[in-house]
Amino acid sequence: MESVLFETSEGIGKLTLNRPEQRNALSLDLMEEMQTLLNEIAGNPEVRVLIIRGNGPIFCAGHNIREMSQENPDIHNLRKIFSVCSDMMQTLHKLPQPVIAQVHGIATAAGCQLVAACDLAVAEKGARFATPGAKIGLFCTTPMVPLCRVIGRRRAMEMLLTGRFISAEEAERFGLLNKVVEPEKLSEETESLAAEIAGYSRFTTSFGKRAFYTQIDWDEASAYDYAKEAIAINALAQDAQEGMRAFIEKRKPEWKDR
Repeated sequence: MESVLFETSEGIGKLTLNRPEQRNALSLDLMEEMQTLLNEIAGNPEVRVLIIRGNGPIFCAGHNIREMSQENPDIHNLRKIFSVCSDMMQTLHKLPQPVIAQVHGIATAAGCQLVAACDLAVAEKGARFATPGAKIGLFCTTPMVPLCRVIGRRRAMEMLLTGRFISAEEAERFGLLNKVVEPEKLSEETESLAAEIAGYSRFTTSFGKRAFYTQIDWDEASAYDYAKEAIAINALAQDAQEGMRAFIEKRKPEWKDR
């Protein structure tokens, strides 16, 4: 059985973690398979938005602990696991397509990291989130990287130090989620959000995503220096000119994705 499944329809790609018997744990082979797939998606013009979801009762339970718990642990193997994971998470930001996490069940440790690393996230009521590494002596240092950038220092430190689960409602309040929906509407609501974004120029959403992550950690003055040049360049694009003309002429724009 493939560790990761992929399908696409009407501009929306769906990447599915497919190890339900292992709680969709991010084993090394699954992450390597996912990285290869993400690289392919990046160059696929048919994919305008990507949804990441999980098969089975939960979204993702983090790393495969059995791969790291050995009688004589190998530092080289451990470094490889966390290096592949870090590269894969960063690829989500580098991907030209917006990425939406569709979360059900639980998302813990690296699974919570995966949610935080996506551009947007929708979860069902009843979903829960945690970075419980401290409870087993393995502090969630890699999950903390996107987590603290998304929900802030205090909230992230609380999750990291206590390891306690937070509800979907708390996660939305913290800023980890964009929307919480009824379980039976999770797929529908996530796909609706994806379809809305997919209806825009692929060039524009890609340009905007890259600009967002470029300036996000800069000081305000530097961010403005970059942003004012970026928007001027964006305004020269064929789709920007078409979109502005369509707005003036009160018609639907015809995107060329350039």
